[in-house]
Amino acid sequence: MSCLLADVGGTRTRFALLTDGQVGPIESVRTGAYASMHDAVHHFLNGQAGSMAVDRAVIAAAGPVSGGRCKLTNARWILDAESLRQALHLRSVRLVNDLAALAWAVPHLGADDLVAVGDGSAVQGEPVAVIAPGTGLGLSCYLPGAPPRVVASEAGHATLAATDAGDAAILAGLRQRFGHVSAERVLSGAGLVNLQAALAMEEGGESGTVTPEEIVRAAVYGSPRHSAALELFCDFLGSFAGDIALTFGARGGVLFAGGIAPHILPVLLDSSFRARFTAKGRFADYVGQIPTAVIVRPEPAFLGLAALAARGDG
Repeated sequence: MSCLLADVGGTRTRFALLTDGQVGPIESVRTGAYASMHDAVHHFLNGQAGSMAVDRAVIAAAGPVSGGRCKLTNARWILDAESLRQALHLRSVRLVNDLAALAWAVPHLGADDLVAVGDGSAVQGEPVAVIAPGTGLGLSCYLPGAPPRVVASEAGHATLAATDAGDAAILAGLRQRFGHVSAERVLSGAGLVNLQAALAMEEGGESGTVTPEEIVRAAVYGSPRHSAALELFCDFLGSFAGDIALTFGARGGVLFAGGIAPHILPVLLDSSFRARFTAKGRFADYVGQIPTAVIVRPEPAFLGLAALAARGDG
């Protein structure tokens, strides 16, 4: 028997089967192409050669999970573990936050799965924070121990702070548009577009219609206008990550996942990210010892999903 693994995001949903401890090929579909999770699961399972028997599922969802239910933060789906269990005729369905799944992957990541950004040295046995800018902004923390624990957080929706007058001006402009400016309003794909628009407004112009991918591509090719937005993104990310490191006491490190960080790695390495990360006044030395790294392993959430399936305790 196999276990269905799924990583459900606001933009894309990914599926794989766990059989005899091995994760099979991962299939990715557009979340918006299906009316519901039920439809997407049926599409995936119907495409499996030999109709392999599946008796349980472990599903990560991009939104807060409570009572076995999750309304995706950036898509229309509502996931219900019991409804899925009955519809798919499974023995059990476990539903967790997507960043919780990523946190469960932390102890299974190898040296080749990470690229360090700046200095710092991890302290064994200490918390590890995971931050994932993508369609939204997810966050979690892995707490080593016997047994280990994971804390899923909605800190991406906390109010984003300014570090200097330049940040304050950007946030003031965004407050005029959104009222409350959460970290996700800046540190996400849509946030990158918001930064581009805010910079254009400061210059008295308009940014036009642009996608996050276009901003990143243009910045990599040297466009000053788009590079400024990406550099500002890295600045805010560093400050926010430093706050998270202090909040969790994450002396085991701060790791970055999601759809953005791996694709802007050269820019991140050459940016003021690390300086902003450590700019914490009297605790600058404390934060300066904490390592930061980008997870470059493809689909790392499936490491965590497989670990959860192997635990068997939900």
